[in-house]
Amino acid sequence: MKDDNCIFCKLANGDIPTNTIYEDEKYRVILDLGPATRGHALILPKDHYCDLYELPDEVCGEVMKLAKRMAARMTERLQCSGFNLVQNNGESAGQTVRHFHLHLIPRYDDDKQNINWVPQEPSQEELENIRKTICGE
Repeated sequence: MKDDNCIFCKLANGDIPTNTIYEDEKYRVILDLGPATRGHALILPKDHYCDLYELPDEVCGEVMKLAKRMAARMTERLQCSGFNLVQNNGESAGQTVRHFHLHLIPRYDDDKQNINWVPQEPSQEELENIRKTICGE
């Protein structure tokens, strides 16, 4: 269901003009207006889901299948040398719009982007405690 107050719902449903590179009855893929690299795009469901936690399993699967098809097409046509899929949930993770979206980011050898993290060095005990917490032990 569409949220009339959500900018991404308006983009996904064609209420605001976009540079659309794919559309079907459930999804629209648009070029990002503030791209990390040439061809950076967003997969937007036409229905409103705030984040991954609200996304039905069926939609989650469809989004990944669409991401795979789009990544293959974009890699071939843009001649990029790599590809990132980025999906943020919550403000601390970098989510700035509360509408689920998946970033498709073509990568180029000289693009000067750094989509990485600083590796931590947890002890084996810390890892075991985290594992137990996640597994409910």
